Amino acid sequence: MLWSDPENEPPKELRDMQEMLRRLGLFMALAMVVAMIVIGLR
Repeated sequence: MLWSDPENEPPKELRDMQEMLRRLGLFMALAMVVAMIVIGLR
């Protein structure tokens, strides 16, 4: 931790990574649901 860091504010890279992981997780969950439906219909 640097003294110049703002309070409780993650760096932009970390926030961008968290946003990307959130979208990736959402996409993976959606892909799983679609895969389950496709497997179920066979």
